[in-house]
Amino acid sequence: MIWLTWRQFRPQALAAAGALIVMAILLAATGRGIGSAYTSSGLSACHANCSTMVSSFLSDLSPLDRFLWLGTVLLMYLAPALMGLFWGAPLVAREFETGTHRIAWNQSVTSTRWTLVKLALIGLAAVATAGLLSLMVTWWASPMDHAASLMPGQARVAAGGVSAGFGLARLEPVMFDARGVAPLGYAAFAFALGVIAGVLLRRTLPAMAVTLVAFAVIQVLVPNVVRPHLLPPAHFTAAANAQDTSITVNTNSGTGLSTIRLTGNFAKAGAWVLSDIIVTPSGAELSVPPKACTFASGLPPDVAGISDCRSALAAMHLRELVTYQPASRFWPLQWIETGIYLVFAAGLGWVCVWQVRRRRTP
Repeated sequence: MIWLTWRQFRPQALAAAGALIVMAILLAATGRGIGSAYTSSGLSACHANCSTMVSSFLSDLSPLDRFLWLGTVLLMYLAPALMGLFWGAPLVAREFETGTHRIAWNQSVTSTRWTLVKLALIGLAAVATAGLLSLMVTWWASPMDHAASLMPGQARVAAGGVSAGFGLARLEPVMFDARGVAPLGYAAFAFALGVIAGVLLRRTLPAMAVTLVAFAVIQVLVPNVVRPHLLPPAHFTAAANAQDTSITVNTNSGTGLSTIRLTGNFAKAGAWVLSDIIVTPSGAELSVPPKACTFASGLPPDVAGISDCRSALAAMHLRELVTYQPASRFWPLQWIETGIYLVFAAGLGWVCVWQVRRRRTP
């Protein structure tokens, strides 16, 4: 049974091995230059007030390095989904479509053993492939990740003209899914999701479509709904300051909080900010600005108007309330989320075995 599984899976295995080799060569060839630039920038010994060095380091990276950074992030998102689509969905659905399940499951090897061997071997191959890919990408991107972790969120966006999310901290949702051990859990879950879709639908293309949609929805929901609560978030409170240069007026549509920007003191490097609001001394969120900060639509405020607005805001004793996950929780969140995905993958595998036993005949 193991030999048969290998024979059937060999084309996909060889394709995955070839892709890993190409990625290893490409990342090794460019990673040396990034590592040298990181060392020469002095960031390896910097732990505070590193904004200037981070800005210089990120700005000096070549267009190829920036392209590869974006490409590796996209690849880490796509790899688990592709395994679910092309390794998981056809695994059983193809047997139903061609009718070969009648032969395969009526030999000396039972349908239960057939399913378990297929799930175990190909599932392990998916996890190993995702693990090796994540290991290479995490190593290659570690200088950029460490540089980004030394700066608060707003400074990272502004550093060196960095745009399109380049230089995000690894705890933020965009980066979290593309680093560490989490891709192993995603790959196992996507593969199991594809298999169960194939078992239930008995058609390869519909199973692939369902797998893609379901996996994409889950990958959107988990970072936004589940992950923020895996560990109790930390809180930060400080006085909010209204500075002359931080008050902006919307001259197109009257007044409101959209016309005012207050600057706070939150500067936790590498943190994932879940919410950042301005509250009154009673703890209620500021929803209506003071009358002094109401400016006529279409007319820019004068200096006196801005000064009165600042005074009114200062008299309200406003505070900035931030809810966040500290940068130090990256690995705990990685292991917790990976464990959750692996448990669900195992559960889907059990459902696959149960369903195959029930559906082994037309």
